[in-house]
Amino acid sequence: MGPNRDPLDFSGCAVLVTGGTRGIGFAIAGGFAARGASVVVCGRNEPEKLGEGVRFVAADVREPDQVDELVQAVVDGEGRLDVVVNNAGGSPPADAATASPRFHDAIIRLNLLAPLHVAQRGNLLMQGQPDGGVILNVGSVSGMRPSPGTAAYGAAKAGLLNLTRSLAQEWAPKVRVNCVTAGPVLTDETEQHYGGDAGLAAMAGTIPLGRLCEPADVADACLFLASPLARFVTGANLVLDGGGDRPAFLTAVEGLDRGQD
Repeated sequence: MGPNRDPLDFSGCAVLVTGGTRGIGFAIAGGFAARGASVVVCGRNEPEKLGEGVRFVAADVREPDQVDELVQAVVDGEGRLDVVVNNAGGSPPADAATASPRFHDAIIRLNLLAPLHVAQRGNLLMQGQPDGGVILNVGSVSGMRPSPGTAAYGAAKAGLLNLTRSLAQEWAPKVRVNCVTAGPVLTDETEQHYGGDAGLAAMAGTIPLGRLCEPADVADACLFLASPLARFVTGANLVLDGGGDRPAFLTAVEGLDRGQD
């Protein structure tokens, strides 16, 4: 990159975004494409709509053989792989006491093992490139606090943080590995899950910045971490939670007479 080039110009770079067909992944893919990158997204089913400069490859990232084919498709089309964003993930609510072993296995495969497989395959290519590459894992605050109702998901996301730190040490200096941990993100699924506008407003009221995280916030964080502006950042976890949850004990004692006798 020349000395006068915009550090957020990704022209000539090849970017892979897993689960990049909707929601957060769609915004991340669009963010890189708008900055000049050639972007490949994947999913099990081809979407009706793709952003400009974005190419789709069908793949289930839970299957290692399909991950190999996916990464090879990127290289065949672009000749290189500069950035991998492990965004695919998620979980429906489930009671940990009654959910089946098959359910828990599927959630951990998608949210922890799949990012490991994609990162491993991406690293293999990046290590052979003169300027290496960047791997970004999209985490969740569920991995940093209790996650009742989505215990397997929270455990997988907690594992993703440790994976990020471990891979950052193993694969340096050629490959930087970082995590972006998002608080509740405003998507169609979020609106349905929290009961529409009233539920979203109530949630926003608990966040110091007064709103939920938006997909564009996550996309911008990924652009920063993949850019030369973050050239000395690896093994880090960039938390996008608007200041964090209000401590429960403060809410519990609010309005109580705490004067001393």
